[in-house]
Order: sequence, then C-alpha cells, then structure tokens
Amino acid sequence: MKTLYLVRHAKSSWDNVNMADFDRPLNGRGKKNAPFMGELMQEKNVRPDLVVSSPANRAITTAEAFSEALGYPPEKIEKRMEIYEGGINEMLRLVRGIPETCDTVMLFGHNPTLTVFAGFVSGHRLENIVTCGVVRIDMSGDSWQETMMDSGTLAWYEYPKKYQ
Repeated sequence: MKTLYLVRHAKSSWDNVNMADFDRPLNGRGKKNAPFMGELMQEKNVRPDLVVSSPANRAITTAEAFSEALGYPPEKIEKRMEIYEGGINEMLRLVRGIPETCDTVMLFGHNPTLTVFAGFVSGHRLENIVTCGVVRIDMSGDSWQETMMDSGTLAWYEYPKKYQ
C-alpha cells in the first residue's frame, strides 16, 4: 500500500513586508509547531521513504524539523519548485512520478494547492489544511502512477491546535 502525507508549512512570519514571499521564515509559533508535529508523526510511526518539499524557506524549514524528528536525513529532502509555483496538475504529475520503491511519502507545501489536492485525491473535501497540518491519504492502488481523482482515502488529519 502507498501512503501519502501532505503537510502544510508551519506558520510563517510577516514581520518584513518587503521580504519576498519565497524567503519568508517561520515565526515563533511555526518554530514551535514544526518540531511538535514532527514528534507527533514519530509517535504515529510515520517512516517516510521519501520527503519532498517546496524550496520556499518556510516549507523547507518545516520539512527539516519533521525529518529530524523522524530520523530522515535532511540532506535527502527533495526540493521541487512545482510545489511552490504549480497547481493541482503539477502536484498530480509529481506524485505520479514518485519512484515505486517508495511506499511512504511526505510532501511539504502551500495552500490553496495542498488543500485542493488532498480533496481531489481523497474525495474528502477539506475546508482548509491549517499551517503545520498533516493529512494522511492511503492510496488504493499499488502504483503512484494510478494517482487520480478519488484514488485514495483520507485516513486522518492532524494539526497543532488539536493538542494545544
């Protein structure tokens, strides 16, 4: 079985309004929530074979915090610009291109694309994946290439405020 985790980056800082969106760092809450949620995933026995992230500062920083908690080497995180720039079609192409040797994959990205993609793949319409929220989708097929509308089942949705 293939398992896809969709993770929205942790809360980012808007302190510098002149900073490019791509470069925005995590704020205090984000710096607290990312390691917390990574530890929660570790407690849930999440063991990614592959971690893929938007290269935007806030997303890659979140992916690194999760990777540290999960024992995944941060230097092996794949950075994919299409997660930052693209929409649902780019996400679909990305997932369909995941190596079949990977059964458990975590993607770190942004809204609204992440929420729309989660609904597309699972058939479960989420209103909004909040910052540092994690959606687990159990895929019905044995191949990432079979990913399409309603090809997975929403197993759970975790987010920091459930625990604070």
